[in-house]
Amino acid sequence: MIEHFPGLRSLRAFDAAARHLSFTRAAEAMGVTPAAISHQIKELEDQLRISLFVRTSRTMRLTKEGQILHTAAHESIEVLTRALHRIKRLENRNQIRVSSTASVAAKWLVPRLDSFLQAFPGADVRVDVSNALVDFDRDDIDVAIRFGAGKYEGLRSDLLFRDSLSPVCRPDLITKEKPLRNPRDLLRHTLIHLDWEAGSLWPNWRMWMQAAGIMDFDDRSGLHFSQTALGIQAALDGQGVALGDSNLVADDLAAGRLVKPFELSLKAPSAFSYHLITRLDTKDATIVNAFRDWCLVEAQQVRDLAAANS
Repeated sequence: MIEHFPGLRSLRAFDAAARHLSFTRAAEAMGVTPAAISHQIKELEDQLRISLFVRTSRTMRLTKEGQILHTAAHESIEVLTRALHRIKRLENRNQIRVSSTASVAAKWLVPRLDSFLQAFPGADVRVDVSNALVDFDRDDIDVAIRFGAGKYEGLRSDLLFRDSLSPVCRPDLITKEKPLRNPRDLLRHTLIHLDWEAGSLWPNWRMWMQAAGIMDFDDRSGLHFSQTALGIQAALDGQGVALGDSNLVADDLAAGRLVKPFELSLKAPSAFSYHLITRLDTKDATIVNAFRDWCLVEAQQVRDLAAANS
C-alpha cells in the first residue's frame, strides 16, 4: 500500500538508492528503470537545493546532507507503512494474524482452530510460525503466542499455561521384553531429548533420572531434537520415550495415543511459560478480542486436561 501513497515517490526512490548505493540495484528493488530513479533523485535535489550523493565513475556515497535526510526518510516511510497496514486491518475486521512458535502451533493451537471458526464463521485466521520475537506494527501481527517470562513492554500478556514434564511413550512400546516397571527400565529404551537454547534451565532426562535416583545415566545416546513438537511426534511414532510437556501432550494422553509409564514429573521454571501477547488497546479490534477470549478458555481446558492426566 505504501508504494501508492501520494507524494512519496521521490523519497522512496531516494531511500532505495541510499540503501543500495546504486541506482541500478535501487531500480531492481522498486521494479523501475535506473533512469527513473535518477530522475526522481534529481527532482528531489532540485526541490531541496542540496546534493544528496557524491558520484564517481565507480562509486556512489551519500553526502552529509544525504545521510541526515536518509535517516529521516527511512524512518518516516517505516512509520507510514505501519500506519497504513493498521488501516488495512481496519478495512478487514474479520482478519487476524497470529504469530506462534512451531511446537505450540502444532500441538495446541492448530488442532483447536476449527472450534474458533465454528464460533466465528467469517473469521480469516492467518498463522505465522516463528520463534523470533515480533514487532506488532512492523510485522503486521495481531496476536502472538510466546514461550518465556511474559514481559513485553507496551503489550498485554496473558498466561496460557505452565508445564511440567514426565516420560511419555506410545502404549505398544511397552512390551514383555522391554517393560517399564521402574525408572531404570528406561535405560533399555531409546530416549528422546530436547536440545534448545534454555540449556540447563529446562528439565531434561538427566534431571529426571537424578530425581528418580538414577545417577549412572549417560544422556549422549538417543534421539535429539531442537523442537518439542518433533520430540512428541517421535514418541507418537513409537521411536522412543520422550519427556513430554504436560500441556502439549494432554490431547495425546487423553486420546490414548500416548501413556505415562511413571508419575514422577519435573516442573518447568516459571520463566518459561506460554503467554498470549496482544496490543494494550484492542477496543476497535473485535476479532482480536474474540480470539484472545477463546484462547484463554481453551488454555483453561487444556490445563484441566493436563491436571486430569497427572
